[in-house]
Amino acid sequence: MTDSAPAASSLSASMAPLAATEVAASLVVTPTEAAAADGPADGPAAAPRRPRTRRGGKRGAKAKAHANADPADATAVPASATEAARRAPRPVPPMLEKLAELYPALFGAVFRPLKRGIFQDLIAAHPDLFEREALKQALGLHTRSTRYLQAVATGQQRYDLQGQPVEAMAPEHIHHALLEVYRRRQGYKQPALTAKLHARIIANIEASGLARETYAERVRTRDEAATALLDQALAELAAKVAREEALLRTFEASGQKSLPAFAEMYGMDLQTVVRALHSARSRAAKASASPNDGQAQPDNTALGL
Repeated sequence: MTDSAPAASSLSASMAPLAATEVAASLVVTPTEAAAADGPADGPAAAPRRPRTRRGGKRGAKAKAHANADPADATAVPASATEAARRAPRPVPPMLEKLAELYPALFGAVFRPLKRGIFQDLIAAHPDLFEREALKQALGLHTRSTRYLQAVATGQQRYDLQGQPVEAMAPEHIHHALLEVYRRRQGYKQPALTAKLHARIIANIEASGLARETYAERVRTRDEAATALLDQALAELAAKVAREEALLRTFEASGQKSLPAFAEMYGMDLQTVVRALHSARSRAAKASASPNDGQAQPDNTALGL
């Protein structure tokens, strides 16, 4: 599931003559400067002046680069033009346009996660309209797009051709969608995004109902960066669980019946206390009711197909 979207390019040869002229102009000594340099006719000879040149800075570096550009390189493209071309919207394949026309609730302005087996459903619904290989390629482009991955990462249900939610999204699919969207935003270089990703992974683990070890087994890959992010999120979750359980024990031992009074006693935010105690109690109740919960077999069906 990768987006169908990524380059630096050489300088334009057409700018070389202009840049060379600018550099040459900066080296010219004016008549006034020449007279001053020569001094009076009957006086001592003045020391020759060095030509004035631009020094340092980005302007000097750019001028030198333009002056040294190869005029024969007529195919060179400005970096700004290349960047603009890369960011320009790519044309939508005709097959996807047709799908958006037929099923706007799924392929239109808002993307929704597709039920597994949607390919077979489309073939069955339109046997004479879609060529199998072309449809498969179109669905592959669609489900690898960033917009589709963002929809999956929210954890919403999968939808059928009638636009109805029919099945829950597997937690491992949510996890991998989160990682891929994060990677495309170059989150590895942005600490703020990394912190948000950890929070999203923790929320996904808690929503899945899986034990931390089971979740890790289902989502772990050989990618070292992804594994490091997972381990960091798991460590944060373990610390969060320990804090919540400690807070619950403290509350029960305090003899307090009022949460506002307890929060004030320890100088804590009331809403933080309420959420933490609720989370700890829910976790304890679930563990008592379903000791083997979280051991479901992984679902390895390809996302959306």
